[in-house]
Amino acid sequence: MADFLMPSLGADMEVGTVLQWLVKPGDAVKRGDIVAVVDTEKATIEVEIFQTGVIQKIVVPEGEKVPVGTLLAVLVTNGEVVAAAPEVKPKPAERALVALAPAAPTQPAPPRAAAKPAPKPAAPHRARISPLAMRVAMELKVDLATVKGTGPEGAVTKADVERAAKAPPPPTPAPGLAAPIERPAPAAPPKPAVAAIDHRAAMRKVIAAAMARSKREIPHYYLGTHVDMSKAMGWLQAENLKRPVTERLLYSVMLLRAVAIAAHEIPEMNGFWIDGTFKPSEAVHVGVAISIRQGGLIAPAIHDVDKKSLSEIMVSLRDLVKRVRAGMLRSSEIADATITVTSLGDEGVETVFGAIYPPQVALVGFGKIVERPWASGGMVGARPVVMASLSGDHRASDGHRGALFLAAIERLLQEPEKL
Repeated sequence: MADFLMPSLGADMEVGTVLQWLVKPGDAVKRGDIVAVVDTEKATIEVEIFQTGVIQKIVVPEGEKVPVGTLLAVLVTNGEVVAAAPEVKPKPAERALVALAPAAPTQPAPPRAAAKPAPKPAAPHRARISPLAMRVAMELKVDLATVKGTGPEGAVTKADVERAAKAPPPPTPAPGLAAPIERPAPAAPPKPAVAAIDHRAAMRKVIAAAMARSKREIPHYYLGTHVDMSKAMGWLQAENLKRPVTERLLYSVMLLRAVAIAAHEIPEMNGFWIDGTFKPSEAVHVGVAISIRQGGLIAPAIHDVDKKSLSEIMVSLRDLVKRVRAGMLRSSEIADATITVTSLGDEGVETVFGAIYPPQVALVGFGKIVERPWASGGMVGARPVVMASLSGDHRASDGHRGALFLAAIERLLQEPEKL
């Protein structure tokens, strides 16, 4: 037997709401399967299970908010026998229908040729609903069963839910000779604006709590260096000319891969500070800070960045940003980041010194690329330059190791063809 608990999807998470179960008792699951959708203050997350077995019991029903570590379900593992599911007794209305059903004939039916067993009816199709749409439906009190999806393959989207919330109630019939049909009074119209404001306030609260913890517990040190990007940008421009428009690279993928490779060279930057000890990570899962449309930031991870090509990183980055915007992240992407990269260059910022996201021990920041006077080989000219910064945890490393880490990033960006 194994317990499936409400996971901690980030250092700032204290409670979560089970929006939807994607499994039921008796279902077989394997490690990595998505079994539930959980809503946190910052995002709606598809939660994966990390053991293989059979779901025996679901403890927390949909719509219930519980603290991190609460038992959500019980899993049978290692070939244990699953107890038979309890008999489901009919509801009172069902019992009445059974009582009104005609009795079965007592005489035996005439013999007939054996027929092939009828095929089992197909399982009812479950409408696809994005996690973000689930969250909005709960806030606006919209019955998802009444919402028609307009997304891919009929999926219900956030826009569909908002449209249904604004739709007027069905008109009452005009008075006539026939007695009017009595209808229940329509529910009071929801107030989406208030819910949205409350949600943003809650998100700011959890972000503030995480950053306060970061500053309170982590003895930060900060380093910065300017990196000449002329070779990297020249190589990128030539490389993109060889590619179709849909497969072209952003310069940020070079930054992510350079950080990942440098983290292998300086392992004190890649891992977690847990229980008073630094625990380095063999894998390099780079968290990417992405702004959320309703406000705030989230930093889900791209896994194994050091083992992926630039093209593979580009595909992963596009997919990650798309799913962040749609509210369809997975729990492993939230909890697995071993080092985080943030870039505010698109916003015009030249220098970023961020707060480390616990329990990680390092954060790398990049500003925008600007042209600056640059001396090289006794000559001065204009070069594209980016400011790279490091926020390090003094418990896991020191300024010397941090300087070597930034130097490794700079060296790698001078050889973009090897990335």
